[in-house]
Amino acid sequence: MWQQWGKSTVRIHTPSPTTKFSCSSFKDIQHLCKDETETQTPKKSSIFHRVRVATAVLRSWAAHPAQQEETNAATVPEEPLTPSEPLISIPGAESRIVVYFTSLRVVRSTFEDCRVVRSILRGFRVSMDERDLAMDSGFLEELQGILGQTKLTLPRVFIGGRYIGGAEEIRQLNEIGELKKFVEGLPAAESGVCEMCGGYRFILCHECNGSHKCYSEKGDTIGFRSCTDCNENGLIRCPSCSAVAL
Repeated sequence: MWQQWGKSTVRIHTPSPTTKFSCSSFKDIQHLCKDETETQTPKKSSIFHRVRVATAVLRSWAAHPAQQEETNAATVPEEPLTPSEPLISIPGAESRIVVYFTSLRVVRSTFEDCRVVRSILRGFRVSMDERDLAMDSGFLEELQGILGQTKLTLPRVFIGGRYIGGAEEIRQLNEIGELKKFVEGLPAAESGVCEMCGGYRFILCHECNGSHKCYSEKGDTIGFRSCTDCNENGLIRCPSCSAVAL
């Protein structure tokens, strides 16, 4: 009834012992792939190692400027800053500070420079003559004649009758402590504010009451004429402040 088992005629091919690739299990495949990946990809350095290297580089950069400054200080001696134009002077101003400035705020940077310079100079509490070009245009002509220039920037400072410079020079001299040496020996400023002008150094003209116009009936010139006693703003210099400055 049942057929007898016989030998099968199907042949099973067995790999030749000369085959180049042989793998007995899946674990061997994973091992081979892992070895190939490790050989192709270089091993990355530790994150902690990179942080240490970066920190060392930053420290060297930070220390470099300090070392450069020390080298420069050791090789180049520091020289005190001197006035740029020491030969220019104002006659009769040897015992005070004379500063030409403007109180107008048309140019903000100029106004700020004038404000800062006046604040620095007032801190020494010495005699100072402040000449505001906005109050009297005659100060501009006066300054142009002293410096021999037509285009000028403000402020301009004279100490002891000698020209010191502008805003930048005053700032630098004050920072390094040289400005104090220039004002030594000058008489101290009077305390309080002038009762006549209130510190403005100008008062209204008595002839025109500040209008800069006077009515005249002399001779053939009948009518208004420009007042010759005041400036274009109808102002004259305060007699009290002027007497102190002279």
